[in-house]
Amino acid sequence: MTVPERHRSGAAPQPQPPPRVPLRRLLLVASVACGIQFGWALQLSLLTPYVQELGIPHAWASLVWLCGPLSGLIIQPLVGHLSDHSASPFGRRRPFIAAGAATIVIAVLLVGNSADLGRLLGDPSAGTRRPRAIVVYLLGFWLLDVGNNATQGPCRALLADLAGKDHRRTRIANAYFSLFMALGNILGFATGSYSGWFTIFPFTVTSACSINCANLKSAFLLDIVLLIITTYISISSVQEVPLNSSSGVPYSAEGTVERLNHGQEAFLWELIESFGCLTLPVWMVLIVTALTWIGWFPFILFDTDWMGREIYRGNPNEGQHYQTGVRMGAFGLMLNSVVLGITSVVMEKLCRKLGAGLVWGISNILMSFCFVTMLIISSIVKNVDYPSSGLPSDGIVVTALIAFAVLGAPLAVAYSIPYAMISTRIEPLRLGQGLAMGILNLAIVIPQVEILLP
Repeated sequence: MTVPERHRSGAAPQPQPPPRVPLRRLLLVASVACGIQFGWALQLSLLTPYVQELGIPHAWASLVWLCGPLSGLIIQPLVGHLSDHSASPFGRRRPFIAAGAATIVIAVLLVGNSADLGRLLGDPSAGTRRPRAIVVYLLGFWLLDVGNNATQGPCRALLADLAGKDHRRTRIANAYFSLFMALGNILGFATGSYSGWFTIFPFTVTSACSINCANLKSAFLLDIVLLIITTYISISSVQEVPLNSSSGVPYSAEGTVERLNHGQEAFLWELIESFGCLTLPVWMVLIVTALTWIGWFPFILFDTDWMGREIYRGNPNEGQHYQTGVRMGAFGLMLNSVVLGITSVVMEKLCRKLGAGLVWGISNILMSFCFVTMLIISSIVKNVDYPSSGLPSDGIVVTALIAFAVLGAPLAVAYSIPYAMISTRIEPLRLGQGLAMGILNLAIVIPQVEILLP
């Protein structure tokens, strides 16, 4: 039977999504990745050597890094779930981005000043082990990883919200995020490779904090400034539409309809239930991501330490060879980030021409080749006699730096394509982009926990 026209006109109108967010707004939202990654680059290049200066043995250094995967295992899925259901008047994602950035600021202040705080709490002035400084450092280190996870997940979810169902814009948004990660890496590794920050900020040198410690402290002060600026740009560049719980139909910033689960439902149960909803393409993305990060995590964790110990044959508390190697490793990671940034710029063109899956596969082959090259370099170094200076030859150093630099291309792919793929494949399942980012993060951190556990 035909419905009378007046009844049609009286029906509740369907909400119309607002116009697409301009690409420049996506660029501004992604800018917070620069501030986050600046601190992450400092963390990667300087903290493994620093933690050994505090007195934690090298064999236990990897267990210290276990804080990161464990926090990622819990924090990012939880934050993603909460942001999916947040009814804050400031929007769903932006409050979590701001809170995560504030946590990072507190964390880097604790890490950078751990030696001084340890002395105030009673650490001895002499000796190689400072237990109270280690406790402060571990607290700050854990908070730093919590803040990183609490900021990156909602930011990527916000980008997915803004991109909507447009796969191309989703890839561009994640490429922007990867580009700013590259910029943050370049700034962070360049900062970590410079050994004269203590002369610019002389107040950082104290009786408990040596020159290397003062350089670390100064670098983290710069990180705080950059993080505050980029966080403000990111959260002020777009206005989210608050979740209207009374309507029962939540809309993200661009109006994409998403499923709203009952607020009383337990987070853990929803997370477990979501795995039963995943399709085979989603599982393939998760499996390949997990296998990829089994290779990436040892490199990211010990890259500068590898350069200092293997290539320069140094020890953290013996002479300057180790620190020279660490700074050279930071320089190599800066080159890595330059390649990462260039690859991010051309990522969308590569995906349109070859397909995202093929680009990801080629990048993983290139990654494997570079890691094999590093193993060969380590083998050669063990059988080569160094000159009286104790420094490696230029050929060995240059080869190692080339391997570091080339790895920037597959790293750019790892930072963007899996996120774009999971975002577009999970959208039809109506699970929410925050939870989707959390599920992908599980595929990244679970292999890390397996690697770090003794």
